[in-house]
Amino acid sequence: MNYMDLSIEELHDLLVNKKVTSKELIKESLTKTYELQDKCNAFSHIIDDALDTPITDNYLSGIPYGVKENYSTKDIESTASSNTLKGYVPFYDATVIAKLKACNAVFVNKTAMDEFGMGGTGTTANTGVIRNPWDLERMCAGSSSGSAAAVAYGVYPYALGSDTGDSIRKPAAYCGIVGYKPTYGMISRYGLFPFASSLDHCGVLTRSVRDAAIVVNNIKGLDENDMTTWDSSKIDLVKHLNDNISKKKLCYIKEIVDINNYSNPSNELKEHLNNFLTKIELIRKNGIEVDEVSVDKKILDTVASVYVIISCAEATSNMSNLTGIIYGPRGSGDNIYDMMKDHRTKGFSPLIKRRFVIGSYVLQKENQERYFNNAKRVRRIIVDTWKELFKTYDGIILPVGSGPAKYLDDSLNTLNDSSTILEEHLQIANFGGFPSITIPDGFINKLPVGLNITSNIYEDEKLLNIANYIESLMDYKNQVVKEER
Repeated sequence: MNYMDLSIEELHDLLVNKKVTSKELIKESLTKTYELQDKCNAFSHIIDDALDTPITDNYLSGIPYGVKENYSTKDIESTASSNTLKGYVPFYDATVIAKLKACNAVFVNKTAMDEFGMGGTGTTANTGVIRNPWDLERMCAGSSSGSAAAVAYGVYPYALGSDTGDSIRKPAAYCGIVGYKPTYGMISRYGLFPFASSLDHCGVLTRSVRDAAIVVNNIKGLDENDMTTWDSSKIDLVKHLNDNISKKKLCYIKEIVDINNYSNPSNELKEHLNNFLTKIELIRKNGIEVDEVSVDKKILDTVASVYVIISCAEATSNMSNLTGIIYGPRGSGDNIYDMMKDHRTKGFSPLIKRRFVIGSYVLQKENQERYFNNAKRVRRIIVDTWKELFKTYDGIILPVGSGPAKYLDDSLNTLNDSSTILEEHLQIANFGGFPSITIPDGFINKLPVGLNITSNIYEDEKLLNIANYIESLMDYKNQVVKEER
């Protein structure tokens, strides 16, 4: 039996009734870790000596899980998949890791990612390209690529991720699993390596909405080390999963979903949007009202640019301490400035350097008003537009991306400029700190695709209740990649 294919509650029941031991789960998880590593290069560090833990009333006790490489893990190398931090071993655990340790959860590996979370392809990790377990010629998206691949393959039922633009939710769609980014500040970011502080969210990747609720229930909460956290102690994400949904209302945005808005659409894009609209009809027939609404296309067209400007500016500032002097491999040179230049030139990938150039440029005094300040103003317009929709609707439901996972060989992809908003609209949830979840909703060319639901801030219970209900209408819960695929 493949125990790691089971849900958290199923595993907990087996552990409590002594039908399986934590040690046996760890052994299976590590075996699958090495299988997946050979296929997909999903991990940066494997904990071969992971120890079993006592089984308690906590659902997570004794069950293995994975940690994205940008979380600080005490006494275990943490590099955010960057050569600039090679050899860096933190002396403390991120708050999320400490909370999971208190649950007696078992940490078995660190998952590879796009360097510092910058990139949506899973191709910029210092350990190499991360491949999609459904099709090794396709990407997982990013940056939580390794976490998504591992959960989809059945290495364990959940893994930690982080999401600055779509880094949990798009990999979840590409790998046929659930990706949940809670309201900004529900989960402490203490010990998460910062990318863009106003956009960064901690979250989870699982194979069901219920498992996502269970994990986040255990890792959320106030943290004196993160001033952006808020008191969520009265929120129980599991308790409200089966609340009545009869009066719930969702909307989707015509300008994003209408195939006529895309020039020369590929067959995959056509099938993806048709699949989404078919699922909308299914949802309507089962008691949730779903309306089509319009949003000014000028607003939608700004999303990608606003994200690039703000995220690059914040990244440039956050990572100015990566000099090779405090930690990381020391650069060569006759003085401290030459040493820092050598360290950063050799340590960062070309993509990271380009983003730092953009960030530095938009933050220059003579450019701030035109670029950075204007991007912040437009961000406010976008967020206000979404908040206006939330006055009428319980959530906004949209397809994720323009189809299934893209090829690693970019020459085989058929994207064009008209599909940008499909690829980038998930960033809006980061602009507003909105809770947002992706669930699988079908297959195209034997590859999974997903839909996303986003609600207003602090409405995580309602969001997961709706997502759990929609998930129950479809056949894609707890799905695991099978070898015959």
